[in-house]
Amino acid sequence: MGLDLDYIDGQTPLDDDEKEGLLIKTIATRGELDEFEQQNIEQAVQWSLGRSFKAEAVFTEEFIRALHVRMYGNVWAWAGEFRKTNKNIGVDKWQIQTELRYLLDDVKFWYDNDTYNPHEITIRFKHRLVSIHCFSNGNGRHSRLLADIVIEKIFKQPHYTWGAGNLVKQGDQRTAYLNAIRAADAGDIKPLINFARS
Repeated sequence: MGLDLDYIDGQTPLDDDEKEGLLIKTIATRGELDEFEQQNIEQAVQWSLGRSFKAEAVFTEEFIRALHVRMYGNVWAWAGEFRKTNKNIGVDKWQIQTELRYLLDDVKFWYDNDTYNPHEITIRFKHRLVSIHCFSNGNGRHSRLLADIVIEKIFKQPHYTWGAGNLVKQGDQRTAYLNAIRAADAGDIKPLINFARS
């Protein structure tokens, strides 16, 4: 009995090899997978709430990988590992580390030089990170939690509400989110900032 996943708009399909990394072998459906992933993510959120973070620690490859492990390490054996296959989104698998290094250099520069306001720094960082698509799965949720950590712990502002809806399920909130992502892809970051704060 294999893992039977139905994909909705904007979700990244998993290859068979990636599905083999499932640690909970009783999971058979998307609903069951979502439930176990959500439990793991909630543990990561609780972990983040009780800590303080400095920009120089967060804006690193190590932190980005470690956060993904905290979010998915109970469900996927490959949590925190950069993807080894190309997907329907993201840079070529061989470019992940280089593009991530460019992004981290950029965000450190923006932060050190107040290039943008805190929301624009945070959402530009989130958007570029998800467009690189470092991991086989969970990139959107990972980048949103990372954005919440940055805005709340580094900039000392309230975390984002992300439209106050379930962005994993098909619906109006997910459609609005994907439209804001596409606007950012085209160079207009404002709709994504507004959505994050809505």
